[in-house]
Amino acid sequence: MTTSLEPLRRIAAYAVCADSDGRVLLVRASERSGTPGTWSLPGGAVDHGEDPHHTVVRETAAETGLSVTVAGLHDVLADMRALPERGITIHTDRLIYRVSVRGGTLADRVDRPTDLARWFTLDEARELPLRSFAARALGLPASSADIVPDEPPEFPSFYAVPGPDGLHRAQRFAAYAVVTDPDGRVLLTRVSDGYPGAGCWHLPGGGTDYGEQPGAALIRELVEETGQTGRLVELLGVASHRDAASLGPEGYPIDWHGVRAFYRVVVDQPAPPTVADVGGSTCEARWFAREELGALPTDRLTEVTAEAVQAARLA
Repeated sequence: MTTSLEPLRRIAAYAVCADSDGRVLLVRASERSGTPGTWSLPGGAVDHGEDPHHTVVRETAAETGLSVTVAGLHDVLADMRALPERGITIHTDRLIYRVSVRGGTLADRVDRPTDLARWFTLDEARELPLRSFAARALGLPASSADIVPDEPPEFPSFYAVPGPDGLHRAQRFAAYAVVTDPDGRVLLTRVSDGYPGAGCWHLPGGGTDYGEQPGAALIRELVEETGQTGRLVELLGVASHRDAASLGPEGYPIDWHGVRAFYRVVVDQPAPPTVADVGGSTCEARWFAREELGALPTDRLTEVTAEAVQAARLA
């Protein structure tokens, strides 16, 4: 039974790194880790306020001795694992990046969570005790190296705790969508009063639940916030934003770090938008024609919405 374990959440970034011979770089978990002897992608936890792009470079250097350059986003995954010997269950949102080596030499480590870094062909990697997320990222059969909790525990999508400066801080992973219909209209939601960005138009989406995959969370949020049934098309990217004193419905400032995955979603059969989650962070949803979207003042859009619309070349 794993229901008595303390639930925790974290965000982490990992590297898919291949050499000129097609071998992939893997690291082995040491006796100090929760899964000793298993192999995984280089990477680790995103520090509060840290851009995940920087995390994957920092962690790869620390675990392998290699300096890498980020080439692009490979995938975004989520998983749960139980660590009964530590009394915890962890939900991890994992940002997987493609990277290339620009320098350094492979180095082993002593008295750290990982101890070895090695290159393997995919056939060799297939025979290793791989962490499940690493196997999935490499397109290999899923491994049973992780203990999965009996069921997802109750846990908020973000959890504020006192930081070293005494200010409450929270790190939250969320999934948002650039949503279009067959006529090319774009679906946006308006932020309710009392929330950061109140009155501005925002992308549909929100924080993921414990144990929930980001794509599934996004489709759920789309129904709750707009009444639309969407089809996930592609992953567009990941953004990181920190507001050191965000003031929301909690009534006190929070050092807020949000990491957001952005997807392209199509609604094949659009309907008049309706907000099911009344009293939440969304007060209105609306379809915008491209020319209407382009005419909106930038101060009527949240920062992340303006960036995503520009990146998707919708306005």
